[in-house]
Amino acid sequence: MQKLKEIRSLGKYRLWLKYEDGNSGEVNLSEFAGKGVFQAWEQPGIFDQVYIDPESGAIAWNDQLDMCPDSVYFKLRGINPEDHFRQKNVA
Repeated sequence: MQKLKEIRSLGKYRLWLKYEDGNSGEVNLSEFAGKGVFQAWEQPGIFDQVYIDPESGAIAWNDQLDMCPDSVYFKLRGINPEDHFRQKNVA
């Protein structure tokens, strides 16, 4: 998968991201807000603390809250992960 190179919060559960293949853009993560570990985003300022974890490359907000950059890449590109991996297995 593609390595995440840049990230910044746009507020209201939106991120701007840039990947090593040049794909970049805005992703809305509001579907996760208030659910499970993402309840932490409800605390003022937490969502805006987003960064790329230097060890794992994950999208992180603290050492206990992160998200897979691959899943966000698929969301950014409008790719269904199941279709993507099904095609990879056929090839």
